Amino acid sequence: MLIYPEIDPVALSLGPLKVHWYGLTYLTGIAVGWWLAARRSKLPWTPVSRDQVDDLIFYCALGIVLGGRVGYTLFYGGDRLLENPAWALRVWEGGMSFHGGFLGVLLAMYLFGRRHQIPFWRLMDFIAPFVPVGLGLGRIGNFIGQELWGRPSDVPWAMVFPADPLQLARHPSQLYQFALEGLLMFIILYWYSAKPRPTCAVSGLFSLSYGCVRFVSEFFREPDQHIGFQAFGWMTRGQMLSLPMILLGVYLIGIAYGRASAAQQQPGKKTAR
Repeated sequence: MLIYPEIDPVALSLGPLKVHWYGLTYLTGIAVGWWLAARRSKLPWTPVSRDQVDDLIFYCALGIVLGGRVGYTLFYGGDRLLENPAWALRVWEGGMSFHGGFLGVLLAMYLFGRRHQIPFWRLMDFIAPFVPVGLGLGRIGNFIGQELWGRPSDVPWAMVFPADPLQLARHPSQLYQFALEGLLMFIILYWYSAKPRPTCAVSGLFSLSYGCVRFVSEFFREPDQHIGFQAFGWMTRGQMLSLPMILLGVYLIGIAYGRASAAQQQPGKKTAR
């Protein structure tokens, strides 16, 4: 069993103002995403120019924060939201949902694309490789904040989290998700998108890969106490929300390469990429 490295969740205190590591991981993820997008915007086939990157990241940040919070209150709030609707505004108490943030970014990219006359799916293909950076850093924030810990386990690297009232040795599932959703997905998507791909292919790979790694990692993560297990007595809310992403990913990859193949069979016609 490993000893949890007790880290103060507050990174910096300035009088009554407290800056938490969780918030800093979000800011760092957005900053790194901005840097990567600025670099990628210089490639000849990308739909976003360098001048548009700053505006793009602003839209993404709004979609992540607003969508993540709204999604959490709807997907995981349960009776708490019904009893006290004002709870949804208490962002300082924590609570963000990736699936809600994903929907928020979809809406933000739709609005950004309309404003700048950029096709929606080409825009999604552009930003998809950068998303795992924020996901991975967010999981580090979860680990430092001692939230979303894993299920009880006797593996040699299990940890006892000081905030756990039961004081059980658990999977450090936040670190599993950092490795899968962050490192692994970033390597795959950044490599795959390094050259032109059919429109929707990069977005499809992101949706498919996230749905798969999230579904697997949920087997090691303790379900939310007020929700517990749901479908079939073993499936969590996170797994249920990931299934549509897997199906969407398969669909997008299928139509991307289907259209590309059809275009290649028509002389003189280029793919949408």
